[in-house]
Amino acid sequence: MRKQNSDFEARFISEEGSRLKNRDYFGYVELDEFACYVIADGITEVTDVESARLAIETVILSFQENPSLSKRAVKRLLKRANRALLGKESDRRLKASITVVVTDYQKMRYGYVGNTRLRMYRGGAVYRQTRDMSLAQEMVEQEKIAKDELMQHEERNNLYAYLGQKNFKPVVSKKIKLAETDMIALYTRGIWENVDEAELDDVFAEADNEVQTTVDNIEDLLLSRQPENLDNYTLAVIFVNKVYQNPEKRKRIKKIVMITFIVVIAAIVIGVVLWFLRDRKVQRTEDMNYHFTNTVEYINTGNYVRAKEECEQAQKLAEKLKNSSMRNRLQEYSFVIETVILADESYSSADYEAAEEYYLSALDRTRYADNVGTDYIENKLENISVFLSVEDYINLGDSLLEQGDYDGAEEKYLLAKKAALSVHDAEGKQTAMDSLEKLYEEKADAESAAQEEADSQAQQTVAAAEMVAAGDKACLEKDYVGAKVYYTMAVAKYGEVADTAGQEDAQKKLDAVEEKLSEQEEQKNTAAAYESQGEACRQSGDLWGAKSQYLSAKSIYQELGSDEDVQRIEEILSDIDMQITEG
Repeated sequence: MRKQNSDFEARFISEEGSRLKNRDYFGYVELDEFACYVIADGITEVTDVESARLAIETVILSFQENPSLSKRAVKRLLKRANRALLGKESDRRLKASITVVVTDYQKMRYGYVGNTRLRMYRGGAVYRQTRDMSLAQEMVEQEKIAKDELMQHEERNNLYAYLGQKNFKPVVSKKIKLAETDMIALYTRGIWENVDEAELDDVFAEADNEVQTTVDNIEDLLLSRQPENLDNYTLAVIFVNKVYQNPEKRKRIKKIVMITFIVVIAAIVIGVVLWFLRDRKVQRTEDMNYHFTNTVEYINTGNYVRAKEECEQAQKLAEKLKNSSMRNRLQEYSFVIETVILADESYSSADYEAAEEYYLSALDRTRYADNVGTDYIENKLENISVFLSVEDYINLGDSLLEQGDYDGAEEKYLLAKKAALSVHDAEGKQTAMDSLEKLYEEKADAESAAQEEADSQAQQTVAAAEMVAAGDKACLEKDYVGAKVYYTMAVAKYGEVADTAGQEDAQKKLDAVEEKLSEQEEQKNTAAAYESQGEACRQSGDLWGAKSQYLSAKSIYQELGSDEDVQRIEEILSDIDMQITEG
């Protein structure tokens, strides 16, 4: 009846983009009393795993079994989809983002998890929209990045909530009353990474009554960008052309007003009667127990801020009632609550050592507070252990890197990255990745330096060998002075490259040359003495004695290879021979 007397028109596109396979999925079912529209984006890193399709099929089937617009019903649809992904046998964990819209053709409610998006327009302007459950979205809200950077930021797909988690926490909206000409858009990241929100708003502001035209205009806008690496993209648009009007609405409202009036009057009468009948102490005791029960429930759900408020209310009532037993019990609860709040603050600010100290103190005192909240505290302590291990691994890796142990440092950094991923520690993960990048750069530089050193040593060794060869050649030519120079340079070169054997060999040759030079010096001194004696004989007129002395000097110079000295002595001998002939 409702479907026949309303007009909801849905159109969609879903393409693989530049990927091998489309992992997006859209599905919907319109029953007589209710309708359900679902979009999902598979984020499992396996091409042939259709996690989005499994999630949507689960939602549609569950909705058809028990259609409802209640918040609990919508949350139940999402939880069943989550269990379906967790229970699916696969080599990889199945994960997906999903958005569900449920309507009774008068009102609607939506639920979502991940980074598929809903955008609802009324009067051509944005009326409702979802927010991504991603690190990048949190950075936008904390004003760490601009909103227009979100669509291309590296952390846009770093999700803290999605289908396929054990601790699954979807968001479900309040009921939204629909109006005619409302427009609802559901789309995946392939759309919002390439078409910004302002452009979508312009398309819907100018939309006519044709749903398909609106869908086509958005796809044309996307494809006109010609992105190089276009992801899967899916867009579904629902036009609310007519909302169901209940013909019994006026009668029903009148009946509800009458019943409400009667109930209110009855409640007032009963309240007045109870006011006089109930004892104030009983009322306060019930209020105290009520606040105490709320305190325990909030602790069990991990909401310690609200638990503190409820505990303080219960403590005030215990004071008024002079109930010492309950007052002491609530005091222990209060200590645990306040200590956990301090621990949570330190945990949120990444001061894990302080947080660990507070959690341990709280855990110790829970034995006096009925062991309440122990699971929450122990879970936090386990996470802190992982966070601290990330820091320890990075510090150990830094130490190994300083020692030049690149393989050991890489192992520690990889362990740090793995630990950070296990607890969604984005900062720790980034630090580990930065450390790995630094390691690889230093390793490459060290290898390059080592190669350069090896090449330099090889060149030095070759140069030293060439100098030894030059010294050997000089020795053969009896150029001992030149040989000494070459051998000395070779000894120095071998010393620079720490070639002990080569240095010792060159040194031996240098010693031999120096000994040869010493011998030559002595022979020159002897030759000079012969020349001096020859000149003395010549002056005294002993020409034959002079000739004998100069011949001895000539012989030494010939042996030394001193051609200049030999030529000079021969000229002197020629003069002596002429003097002998003339005499």
